[in-house]
Amino acid sequence: MNSTRYKIIEFLVIFMAFPIGLAFNYPIWIKLSIGLLGLIYIGFVLTKHEGIALKRNKALDWKWFWKQTMIKFTIIAILTTLLVWLTNKTALFNVVMTKPYLWVIILFIYTLFSVYPQEIVYRTFFFKRYLSHISDKRLFIVLNAAVFSVGHVFFKNGWVLLLTFLGGLLFAITYSKTRSTILVSLEHAIYGCWLFTVGMGEMLGFPQ
Repeated sequence: MNSTRYKIIEFLVIFMAFPIGLAFNYPIWIKLSIGLLGLIYIGFVLTKHEGIALKRNKALDWKWFWKQTMIKFTIIAILTTLLVWLTNKTALFNVVMTKPYLWVIILFIYTLFSVYPQEIVYRTFFFKRYLSHISDKRLFIVLNAAVFSVGHVFFKNGWVLLLTFLGGLLFAITYSKTRSTILVSLEHAIYGCWLFTVGMGEMLGFPQ
């Protein structure tokens, strides 16, 4: 499992073939089944082969995390609010004002069943398996962001690819500094929930 050839094949299957394949039209149960098998494989490799315990790190620098995240969130909030206001005013905060119960439910489901698994796959697994093979950390972070963007190609939307690439850069930088799945998941959830709240949810596949 640690040979370079094995990891290249692993990378191509998990981070290229599977997400690109999702863009094609075939039964959803097949897509979900393949995705579940992929998660089982990743969980096995992390816990049994790499020896990673997916548990909370008590030495996390929460003060630094919240300071950095809130600065970035403020910039994101201002820019995305302006973008929605300029391009689709009717969508601006529409869900939270007209369907508050749906808003709360979706945020919970998204955070628990989408964000956390994504961060295990795209940060915890990706960094553990491939970081040692790329000496340039900046290049590795860009590669991680690009792969994260490819993971959303099934939306078939250029804006989504751009947003996920930029988000991938932020998440990769956070994980590179903290090595914490919990912290990067929190950051991912904050930004993703905000995009749904501000009115960009439809573009990102959120129920409206």
